[in-house]
Amino acid sequence: MSLEIRKVVTFNEETRIEGFRKVESPLRLFAAAAVIRNPWAGRYVEDLKPEIRGYGPILGELLTKEMLEIAGGGDNIEAYGKAAIVGLNGEIEHASALIHTLHFGNHYREAVGAKSYLSFTNSRGPANTQLMIPLMDKHDASRRSHYLTVQFSIFDAPSADELVIALGGSTGGRPHHRIGDRHQDLKELGHSSENPAGV
Repeated sequence: MSLEIRKVVTFNEETRIEGFRKVESPLRLFAAAAVIRNPWAGRYVEDLKPEIRGYGPILGELLTKEMLEIAGGGDNIEAYGKAAIVGLNGEIEHASALIHTLHFGNHYREAVGAKSYLSFTNSRGPANTQLMIPLMDKHDASRRSHYLTVQFSIFDAPSADELVIALGGSTGGRPHHRIGDRHQDLKELGHSSENPAGV
């Protein structure tokens, strides 16, 4: 079964005022999503690998290209993540299948020169379900300033037999961030980053 993409949707926002204060360098949050036909909708399929391996690279390449165009290059993306929503005639496993594979995610990871894993959500819902793409620093998963969420919806997707597959990113961390990071907490608790449990 060949990949059928009904539409590609992009999202882009710029925050200039946060916490009643002007933001020195406006924060941009953005995303690219593909609305595709769910090849497994309405039936139980034991082996999902053929579609994962066939669809993953195509979607990874397509959405990564869109993200790089929005951001103006991979170096401008500091935080990143991914998400999928499956329509009501599919399984949560279907949403997971196409984003939890290196055939998909490595396109984005390599394009932005990342070291950390891609944070994610996978859910099920009707058209206009909110896409919630959690982000984290592409190099340091403990950097709390970059814990952000790109949130938007597509009014006519997913239909019951569709999937929405998305990538998200930001040009920086939260404006006026002031809650520290995991490394500081570990130090206060008397642990090290190398031995976080203190054993």
